[in-house]
Amino acid sequence: MLIRTILRNKGNKVTTVPPDATVRELLAALAEHNIGAVVVSSDGVTITGIVSERDVVRHLHDLGADILERPVSAIMTSEVRTVGLGDNVDELRRTMTTHRFRHAPVLDEGRLAGIVSIGDVVKSSIEELETEKASLVDYLHR
Repeated sequence: MLIRTILRNKGNKVTTVPPDATVRELLAALAEHNIGAVVVSSDGVTITGIVSERDVVRHLHDLGADILERPVSAIMTSEVRTVGLGDNVDELRRTMTTHRFRHAPVLDEGRLAGIVSIGDVVKSSIEELETEKASLVDYLHR
């Protein structure tokens, strides 16, 4: 299965925050959209970084509540692993597992086109397995 199939099913909406947004504003966006990460982008098209709940928790532990008024750019991951619409979901699953990240922005010709979470990847794998199972059962009952 390809990444474009996941986006076709879930949609391509991506929540972004600008690099100068405060961590408090980031938390509001995470809560409002019930998500675990946002892409950091000045224009909603190019990727400056990504920041997740984990990033907030780690920095909160290290720096205390003062982190809430700092800019998102102070805690974001700058080297973002991205995928393309034509990339394979199984390969992304392996990469996410190996490198321990849960969200991958999707690029289409260098522009932000969506985001895929580990939950999306697992869901697509389960759907593929269920389809294969149904085909095998159908084959055996012929």
